[in-house]
Amino acid sequence: QVQLVESGGGLVQPGGSLRLSCVASGNLFIISHMGWYRQAPGKQRELVATKTSSGSTNYADSVKGRFTIPKDNAKNTVYLQMNSLKPEDTAVYYCTLGTTLGYNYWGKGTQVTVSS
Repeated sequence: QVQLVESGGGLVQPGGSLRLSCVASGNLFIISHMGWYRQAPGKQRELVATKTSSGSTNYADSVKGRFTIPKDNAKNTVYLQMNSLKPEDTAVYYCTLGTTLGYNYWGKGTQVTVSS
């Protein structure tokens, strides 16, 4: 089993920055990737960014150049550094972890609100 705990959400003005954190615990020997999804009100959950164990990254077109996904393997933590935030980035952000056996785990989510 794997547990994921997100933190770092909040209210920020347009153009501002936030950093989300996700700490993983449990059986971490079979991680294939970690990442972030988000879900805005009335919309489907969508990919934001993922990072594989080998370091390959994948970003949604809407966040390329603004968001990055650093990872600290020693702390079993993945981050989402969000810069130049826009109102359309407002959503609940979920951390996800995928295993080599094909299982996916999700955190409970953290709210990010971009508003003046």
